[in-house]
Amino acid sequence: MHRILLEEGAKPTREPQRRLNPNMKEVVRAEVLKLLDVGVIYPISDSKWVSAIHVVPKRRGVTVVKNEHKELVETRPATSWRVCTDYRKLNSDTRKDYFPMPFIDQMLERLAGHTYYCFLDGYSGYNQIVIAPEDQEKTTFTCSFGTFAYRRMPFGLCNAPATFQRCMLAIFSDMIERFIEVFMDDFSVFGSSFDNCLNHLSLVLQRCRKRI
Repeated sequence: MHRILLEEGAKPTREPQRRLNPNMKEVVRAEVLKLLDVGVIYPISDSKWVSAIHVVPKRRGVTVVKNEHKELVETRPATSWRVCTDYRKLNSDTRKDYFPMPFIDQMLERLAGHTYYCFLDGYSGYNQIVIAPEDQEKTTFTCSFGTFAYRRMPFGLCNAPATFQRCMLAIFSDMIERFIEVFMDDFSVFGSSFDNCLNHLSLVLQRCRKRI
């Protein structure tokens, strides 16, 4: 369970809505409907804390195109959009959790020597973790379709990565470092052979299903 503990003397803030173009509004509408449908968010009429949302492009891969001088240049075109809540003011008043996150170089050292590994994207991984009922109001966000708060942990809260890591350590305590690495909301499962890697992947998926 994720908790949002505030610094002493923290004063609530209410951010106004931000203007979005029609395409971005449709992205926000689809995201709000999806989160409402699965019960991740709920409508809220009054809250001391209100944050604004914005839409950012998600870029994957590199594409080579010609510029105005007919030179070949690399670019990363936007393939989709991500709806984010701007929790900067809430985060600035939140008591920081200094749980140590793993370093990429340390993870690479443990992966070295393994011939096979697979990468799993934890789909909406943060949304699997419940927010303490007394803290849900603090996650309130506003958009042109209404004002909503999160029942489950959203991306963007300053202590969310640490909460997710602690949760994963509890679930995979006997697997961490042996054949699985967890970073943010992603997983790497590795093995010395293809069959060995598939066996490890099967164990991880079984453990995940038991937790759902």
